[in-house]
Amino acid sequence: MATLRLGDTAPDFEQDSSQGKIRFHDYLGNSWGVLFSHPADFTPVCTTELGYTAKLADEFAKRNVKVLALSVDPVDSHQKWIGDIDETQNTRVNFPILADADRKVADLYDMIHPNASATATVRSVFVIDPAKKVRLTLTYPASTGRNFNELLRVIDSLQLTDSHSVATPANWEDGQDVIIVPSLKDPEELKRKFPKGYTEVKPYLRVTPQPNKP
Repeated sequence: MATLRLGDTAPDFEQDSSQGKIRFHDYLGNSWGVLFSHPADFTPVCTTELGYTAKLADEFAKRNVKVLALSVDPVDSHQKWIGDIDETQNTRVNFPILADADRKVADLYDMIHPNASATATVRSVFVIDPAKKVRLTLTYPASTGRNFNELLRVIDSLQLTDSHSVATPANWEDGQDVIIVPSLKDPEELKRKFPKGYTEVKPYLRVTPQPNKP
C-alpha cells in the first residue's frame, strides 16, 4: 500500500455517511478540506474531538474549509453517536461522518496500522487544498486527542504562504511577523512585495510584518 505524501493528489472515493452518499472530490468542490479518522464510535476521546470540531464551524467556514470525519462503524451507529456528542458536548454536529464499514477509505488513506490495531483506524488527519493536493498529514495515537487549534494555525499558514513569498516561523500565529523566502533576492521585487519593509537578521533570515491576506 502506497503512503500518501505531501503534494500527492488526495484519492477520490464514494462512501456512505451520516449525511448520505459522498463523493469526496465533489464534496470538497473549490474548498479546502480536513479529513480525519476515528478509531470507533462511542469512544470518549473521539466524542470530545467531534464536539470541538462542530464548535469551530464558523472558523472553518471563514477559511473556506470543509470537514469530513470517518469511522469504520455503520451509519445507524453514527446517528446514535451524534446524539451523544450533541448532548455531552453542548453542540450540534454539522458535518458528515463517513461510514467506512468496508474500510475502503481507511485503506486508500492508510489509516489502519496493524501494529497499533488490526481493525481500528488511527487518528489520522489530512489537510487538502482546493487542487485536491495533500498539504498536511498527522497521525496521533488512539489515546491522544488532537489539537484542532493547531490545524487552524497550519491552514492559516498554508493559505498565507500560498499567496505570498513568505514562510511562517516556529509557533507563528495569524497576525504575527513572517519570514521572507530565501529565494527572493531582487531589491525591487522585495520593495514591491513588502512595502512595510523587513529586518535582515541574517541574509537568509529576513523578518517582515505579515502581508494582508488575499
